[in-house]
Amino acid sequence: MHIDLSALSSNRVYHLMTQTIIPRPIAWVLSLNEDKSHNLAPFSYFNAVCSDPPLMMLSMGKKPDGSAKDTVTNLKVGAECIVHIAHAAQAEIVTRTAASMPYGDSEVTANNVVLTPQEDWPLPRIKDCPIAYYCKVHSIQELGNTPQQLVFVEALSLYVDDRAIQNTEENQQDGRMTIDALAVNPLARLGAAQYASLGKVFSKVRPD
Repeated sequence: MHIDLSALSSNRVYHLMTQTIIPRPIAWVLSLNEDKSHNLAPFSYFNAVCSDPPLMMLSMGKKPDGSAKDTVTNLKVGAECIVHIAHAAQAEIVTRTAASMPYGDSEVTANNVVLTPQEDWPLPRIKDCPIAYYCKVHSIQELGNTPQQLVFVEALSLYVDDRAIQNTEENQQDGRMTIDALAVNPLARLGAAQYASLGKVFSKVRPD
């Protein structure tokens, strides 16, 4: 079947894209509300876009009333956030933090999410997440007819659960740390209400 996207409504295009661009990683983003409580929200229009500097992109729609998502509101003021990569076992709580709440109501408090502090960083990370990037805002743009808020963040440091580290840089000849993807087992987004875990992992060596 060949589908002419220009003939469809934006809503129908969205549903087709989210069911076919799969699986998508989920950025579980913690930011600081104006009252110093913590906002927590998942975004699956997300990926790495550059490694020098290490930049990630988050694309966020607006609220039904046309106002910015709380994460964008916070990042325009505070500039710092933590981008977590949740484990597949955290699917239920990740989904709960996607609920619409009044600005200032904390998803962390509402869902009893356990945080742990990091020295020399203004925000705590989620204790049970295997991966956490400590980020600052690089730039924020608007694009599209809706429009979407396109947020670029620069990662300044990275937390990796020790159980997911197979080899450290010190015992690798090429100086690269090796992460066990199955130990991370990241939660992935599919279409509608569907999620996925990592599943089978296999290797293929690229030709020179």
